[in-house]
Amino acid sequence: MHAPATRHALELTTEEVAELLGRNPLVILPAGSVEQHGPHLPTGTDYFAALAIGEAVAERLDGLLLPSCPIGVTPLHMPFPGTLTLRPDTYLRVIEDIAASVAAHGARRMLLLNWHEGNIPVLALAAEGLHRSLGLSVVTVQACYVAEEMFGPVAGGLTHGGEIEAWAVLARHPELVHLDRVRGSSDRRRGELVDRLRRTRSFQPVLTDVRTIAPTGWYGEPQRATPEKAREFISRLADEIARQAGEIFKALEALQPEAGRGG
Repeated sequence: MHAPATRHALELTTEEVAELLGRNPLVILPAGSVEQHGPHLPTGTDYFAALAIGEAVAERLDGLLLPSCPIGVTPLHMPFPGTLTLRPDTYLRVIEDIAASVAAHGARRMLLLNWHEGNIPVLALAAEGLHRSLGLSVVTVQACYVAEEMFGPVAGGLTHGGEIEAWAVLARHPELVHLDRVRGSSDRRRGELVDRLRRTRSFQPVLTDVRTIAPTGWYGEPQRATPEKAREFISRLADEIARQAGEIFKALEALQPEAGRGG
């Protein structure tokens, strides 16, 4: 059979999907959200980020990129138009049903690739349940945090609507990035303070909404973003995620060989 020109399940025939899963039963599920990102980035920023990174990771790991619901769990951003949010139990059911479908067709390993912090609790529950109920070997990667570790020092950190998120959209949909409209960035010191409070491993405060972080809904300095930087960002980030995820899947197969054989 010919090698498929894409890793997107939506763009493949049933025979091509079967061939990919037969060769490597790994599926990648991008997770993002639909929420405001200021006047310069689209509401689909988080999903476009997960999709662009997922495409590149799928190529590196010889995996199948699944279509996914672009809407996540984001009540934090509801004060701003364009935001759509699911209830946690709804989002959990969507993930469970997608996973059950691909498991029935031979998927044995699943990488949940997330770019939205509000999805983290639900994804943790989903990953646990998919492993127990379907026998899948599941790894979740918070791609936004990997990006922060790798690029935060040169991009001013992982800010809502800042340079890193501008790169993520530029890499896939440059026509949706409007750097000429950048205006109204909230106070950086306030944003960084609240982000530090909510991103520790030990304490998790509950915020009323995103205006606690940034009264205008966003903060950062996206003006320096360029398509060239965006391409390098996706390439290097995908290299690192693929490397680490591949090592973790390999270790899991050695440590718990009963996983990844189906339920």
